[in-house]
Amino acid sequence: MERLPKIALPGIIAIIVLIIVLAKSAVNIGSGQAGVLFKTFSDGVVTEEAPMGEGFHIVAPWNKVFIYEVRQQELSEPIRALSSNGLDIKIDTSIWFQPQFENLGKLHQDKGEAYVQRVLIPAIRSASRSVVGRYTPEQLYSSKRDAIQTEIYTETNKLLEGQFIQLNEVLVRDVTLPPTIKEAIERKLSQEQEALEYEFRLQKAEQEAERQRIDAEGKARANQILSASLTDKILQEKGIQATLELAKSPNAKVVVIGSGKDGMPIILGNQ
Repeated sequence: MERLPKIALPGIIAIIVLIIVLAKSAVNIGSGQAGVLFKTFSDGVVTEEAPMGEGFHIVAPWNKVFIYEVRQQELSEPIRALSSNGLDIKIDTSIWFQPQFENLGKLHQDKGEAYVQRVLIPAIRSASRSVVGRYTPEQLYSSKRDAIQTEIYTETNKLLEGQFIQLNEVLVRDVTLPPTIKEAIERKLSQEQEALEYEFRLQKAEQEAERQRIDAEGKARANQILSASLTDKILQEKGIQATLELAKSPNAKVVVIGSGKDGMPIILGNQ
C-alpha cells in the first residue's frame, strides 16, 4: 500500500503531460478559414504545400499554425486626394478582397498577418489619389463616378500583382467636395437643367406649330378637291336626298312651297 502513491504519482504526471501535449497539438480551423503551418525545427513557414483547411488537425506541439480568414472581406477606407485643379477631395471607398488561398503560406512569409495595413491600404490610397488627380471636381461629383471606380480598381490591381492578395471589387460610395465648390456645381447643373427644359418646350411648340400647319394645308387641299368635284347636278341630288331624309323623320313636319334656287324645295318650318 505504501508503494501505491509512488507508482500513481508518475502516472498522474504522465497523464497531465499528455493532456498538455494534446492541447498544444490540436488545432481547430473554423468555417471560411485556413491555416499556415510553421515548423519550428525545420524550414519554418510551409509554402510548398496547400494551407490547412477547415476542421480539426493534429500537429507537433513544437510547431505553430497561423489562421487566416480566406472568405471575401470588406475594407472601408476614406481617402483624401487632390483633383486636377488642386482642390481637396474626399472619397469614401469600399474594397472587397481576400487572400489567395493557394499562396497563403507565401503571404504569411512575405507580408505577415498585418498584410491589409502593410499592402492593401497603401495600394488603394495610391491608386485613388492617382485617379482622382485626373478629373475636375465637377466630373468627380456628377458624371464620372463609374469611370473612377473602374480606374481605381485597375490601378490597385496593378499594384497588388505578386502580393498574394485577390482584389474583387472597388466601390466609390461617396464623393465629398468643399462646400463652396459643391454649391457652385449644383447651381450650374440646375441652370443646365432649366436650359434643357426650355429647349424641350421650344421644340414641342415648334412641333405643334408644324402639325397645325400640315393639318391646315391638308384641310385646304381637301376643300379644293371637294369644290372641284361638286357640280350643279350633284348639289341638286344631295339637296333632294337631304329633303327626303327630313320628310322621313317622325319628329319633323316639313312644309314645301314653290321651289328654291335651281329648282330645290324651300323648307319653311319644322318642329
